[in-house]
Amino acid sequence: MMLEENISLKQLTTFGCDEIGRYFTRITTAAALTEAINWCDEKNLPFLVIGTGSNILFTKPFEGLILKMGITGINKTNETATDVFLTVGAGENWHHFVSYCVQKSWGGIENLSLIPGTVGASPIQNIGAYGVEVQECIESVTAFDTHTKTWITLNNNQCAFGYRNSLFKKEKNRYLITTVQFVLKKQAQLRTDYGSIKEKLHEKNIKNPSLADLSNAIIQIRTSKLPDPATLGNAGSFFKNPSINKINFEKLKLKFPEMIAYPISDDTYKLAAGWLIEDCGWKGVRKGNVGCFDKQSLVLVNYGQATGKEIYDFSEEIIQSVLAKFEVLLEREVNIL
Repeated sequence: MMLEENISLKQLTTFGCDEIGRYFTRITTAAALTEAINWCDEKNLPFLVIGTGSNILFTKPFEGLILKMGITGINKTNETATDVFLTVGAGENWHHFVSYCVQKSWGGIENLSLIPGTVGASPIQNIGAYGVEVQECIESVTAFDTHTKTWITLNNNQCAFGYRNSLFKKEKNRYLITTVQFVLKKQAQLRTDYGSIKEKLHEKNIKNPSLADLSNAIIQIRTSKLPDPATLGNAGSFFKNPSINKINFEKLKLKFPEMIAYPISDDTYKLAAGWLIEDCGWKGVRKGNVGCFDKQSLVLVNYGQATGKEIYDFSEEIIQSVLAKFEVLLEREVNIL
């Protein structure tokens, strides 16, 4: 195992905050992963597996071992008349994987175009966008169980997927994902009913979109609203959309008739966190090196030299502001360390 010591985490996360990691190694095989975990056990040190670092905010030095997931590969393992089955390495870039499938005309994940991160992170967060969640296309996940020291394959139901949630998120650092098995459609049923997608396709005068048309439209939408982490540090959406029951929704709707919300069951509504934040006046606000992006209030940005603690404190101000006005508690989507 090749170890590096006392490395800067600035280039390992999209927020670009300059904290220090005590130990660092790259993982390119399953054997390397088990070796690294055993080493941590012997040294009694914590560990953290990262991909592109697009969903992490370090607020202090990390005193353990950071494992950079580098297991790649996209392999077709089976196919039927209607479906294609793929096994994909956890270190594979997510958008590269989406683009590869779009080029092959394999449908199911095109609405998740340009989401930052790796394939291995996708089931952890159950990433979603424009009416689609990745759980819809995951057949199973292969991972190393650090409690039992065994390799396991969990089927879709065993992954316990929920909104931006999963078994892997609930039991952090227990299941270390190395490959994800997907099932995609040869004849895709395109999901174009999301408002901004409709508008973009209409703008481009596309009436019968292909997979590539839909993917390109979503890339253009995301690019227009979200900052590039290479030029402005961020982790995409910082907050989850909160859910409330029907009674509380109706009370809020009477008080705030312009509030944006979506029914997700007979008794539950999902509120647009971006609207709540914007209505509290945060959109475009900057305090020192931290700000709320002026094109998308869900996104917090590092204007250059912000520390993770500064970004965290800024997010806490937003949370308390929304709580005071709407009596709704926002939850951070980004992992805080």
